Amino acid sequence: MRLRALLAAVVLTTTAAPAALAAPGIANGTDVPPGQFGFVAKLAMTKIPRPDGSTYSSFCTGALVAPGWLLTTGHCFHDANRNRVSGKVPYPTTATLGLTDEATESGVARKVTEVIQAKENDVALAHLDTPVSTVKALQLNRALPKVGDQLTLAGWGSLTSTNPKPATRMQQGTVAVANVAPTTLGVRGTAPAITTSACTYDSGAPYFTEAGLVALEATGPGCPHAGIETTSRTDVLADWITKTTA
Repeated sequence: MRLRALLAAVVLTTTAAPAALAAPGIANGTDVPPGQFGFVAKLAMTKIPRPDGSTYSSFCTGALVAPGWLLTTGHCFHDANRNRVSGKVPYPTTATLGLTDEATESGVARKVTEVIQAKENDVALAHLDTPVSTVKALQLNRALPKVGDQLTLAGWGSLTSTNPKPATRMQQGTVAVANVAPTTLGVRGTAPAITTSACTYDSGAPYFTEAGLVALEATGPGCPHAGIETTSRTDVLADWITKTTA
C-alpha cells in the first residue's frame, strides 16, 4: 500500500495511453450525470514546496460537509518534508464544486484559507473563504459500517496511475466494504467492474450512501485494480466534524 500520491510530482512519459483510456476519471468508473453530486470538490493546488526549494502543482478531491467547509484527506496539505500541517493553508488551493463536466459547466470556486487535521486518521477539514450556498452539503453517516455494505465513490481522479491526468468529467463507481478497522475501511470495486477503484488525484474522494458520507479515499495500490483499497472512516470523526464546522 502507498499514499495515493495526489501531491507527488507527476512525471509524464512519452508512452501513449491506449485509446480506451483517453477520458480520465475514477479507474473503470462511469460519468456522473449532470446535476448530481455537486458536493464533490475538485481541489487544485499550486506552488507546493519540495525540500530543494522547487515547487509543483497537484490535485485532490473532497466533499462539502458544511457551507464553509470541505472534508478531504489530510496528506493533501503538508510541508516540504511531507508532514501534514494545520493552520493557514500551506499553498494556494482552489476548490471547485457544483459541476460534473468542466467543458460545459463553470461550477462554484472558492479559496481554501485554513486546514485542520484530524487526530484519528488521515483526514482534514478545509475552511473556505466564502460559504457555498448553492450546493447542498453531504450529510454525515454516523452508523457503524458493515462488511458487504455498498458505497458510491465519486471523484475527479485519473483513469490510471500510468501517466495520470486529473479528470475533466466527474466519475463514479460502486464498491463493497471488505473489512472494518477502528479508523479505516477496506473496500473493493463491484460496479461497473471489480476493478473500479480510486486513482491518482482521488485522495479525499467521498464514499457515501443515501444516508450520507461513510469514508474518504486514503491509500491504495496502483489503479485500476481488483484488490482492497484503504479508506478513512468518517463516522468516528462525526462529532469532531460537527463541532468544528458549527
